[in-house]
Amino acid sequence: MRLSRDKVNKLAHVIADTLADTDQAEFLEDRNTLRQEARRILEQLFVEETRIDGAARQKILSQQRIIPEGSQEWDILYRKYYNDEVKRLGV
Repeated sequence: MRLSRDKVNKLAHVIADTLADTDQAEFLEDRNTLRQEARRILEQLFVEETRIDGAARQKILSQQRIIPEGSQEWDILYRKYYNDEVKRLGV
């Protein structure tokens, strides 16, 4: 899934605000530093997700026969290959 820069910023703000408002932890950094780190982590996760998606799609394309995207077989293979990639990376 690809999110716009504004949506990633909004998510980072929500994460930073939630962390800053929690009574269960005390942070040495200010809220803006928390937001920037949350945004950096989110961007890394989205890049990794895109790579995993591409690897799963490539495995489906490498099959001997053509499997149409959107078919039940394609969906099953996609989930299998996607999960295999996630496990392989230890995510």
